Amino acid sequence: MERAQLLKYDLPDCPGVYLFTKGKGKAKKILYVGKATSLRDRVRSYFDDDLIATRGPRLVDMVTQSDGLMHETTPTVLEALVREAALIREHDPKANAMGKDDKTFLHAVITDEEIPRVLAIRGKDIDFKNKMSGLLKLKDIYGPFPSGYQLREALRLIRRIFPFYDTPRPIITEKGLLGRRVDGGNKHLQANVEFNRQIGQYPRDMNRAQYLRSIRNVSLFLSGRVKALRVQLRRDMKVAIKNEDFEDAAVINRQLFSLDHIQDVSLIKDEFRKEESGPRIEAYDTAHLAGTNAIGVMTVIENGTPLKSDYRTFKIRGVGGKSLNNDIASLKEILSRRMGHPEWQYPKAIVVDGGKTHKKAAEELLKELGIGIPVAAVVKDEKHRPREVLGGMRAHITDADAVLANSEAHRFSLANHRKARSRAMRKLP
Repeated sequence: MERAQLLKYDLPDCPGVYLFTKGKGKAKKILYVGKATSLRDRVRSYFDDDLIATRGPRLVDMVTQSDGLMHETTPTVLEALVREAALIREHDPKANAMGKDDKTFLHAVITDEEIPRVLAIRGKDIDFKNKMSGLLKLKDIYGPFPSGYQLREALRLIRRIFPFYDTPRPIITEKGLLGRRVDGGNKHLQANVEFNRQIGQYPRDMNRAQYLRSIRNVSLFLSGRVKALRVQLRRDMKVAIKNEDFEDAAVINRQLFSLDHIQDVSLIKDEFRKEESGPRIEAYDTAHLAGTNAIGVMTVIENGTPLKSDYRTFKIRGVGGKSLNNDIASLKEILSRRMGHPEWQYPKAIVVDGGKTHKKAAEELLKELGIGIPVAAVVKDEKHRPREVLGGMRAHITDADAVLANSEAHRFSLANHRKARSRAMRKLP
């Protein structure tokens, strides 16, 4: 597909989902499913000149192969998120996996218990055939959700409208009250007031029947059947009014209003940050002492500012029997492990510490994984001061940003290595 072909689709400037397709009629295949804050702007971005640098060759190939486009509008970004997951599950488009097994993605599940819980579980921990996660029975499974961050934000937003438990331990009931099982199997009951305090932003007590109705609503939402949910809520409200339960009718009316007006600002910000903001850069560095206490780190710079909440630390394992003091092997190990987390937002560029050899090693690994993120390297002088930046222009980042990212990674790796070394020394006899 080419940019000129977009004109015939007249994409609106509103939230929704889009599907790149190939073929017609019964032979039509869904190549890719995505969501957007603005369908018009999001789909246009697939025809930008730097698509291969920002999204990788897999999506470039997908756009080249496609010859059609479908879209659905949604009232909110939150609905677009769950609709995207439902369509990915239905059509299983290859391009959505980004070269990764979708078992690395998170799923939302509803447990098969007397008092169901709503949890986020990684696909590798779910037996889809038998609907189990370990010994935990599952009633419903939703997803996969490509962004773990966005799924957690979505659940937080949904919970404001339809309360649910997400505790790590099962819920029990006694004398009509909702309680919580704690360590050792002891029963620690909580009155409805405490339940409401845990849920937050919910103005009244709930009995088991009301809670199960809330779970039903969550299930409809997560399955992408939000239109059916609205119909069901209107039906529930009519029944409440007929029974002169005006308090219940008022609660349902607020839920209907919230579905159309919930402030999914965090989801909008996350998508805006990916598409509109300054470059997001990941920098990597390692530290070790004669091959011991080897540590690898990932730091993130965005808009020229360290984003410390996204920093990660890796304990070097020495994959394949390679020496822990082998910088190249350590770099490839931590990059490989990082790319095994597609739920972490991908950067526009990667910065490594070293010269051409380190840069080439990182590029070769990314190529093997089918990920088209450009790599820059910061070369140091004999006093370990930045002397040159390799590949910065191709990565579309400034030398200043590359050096800042590299310096932050070096600082963070040394700090973590000191902690690891200190812990090791404390264990000595």
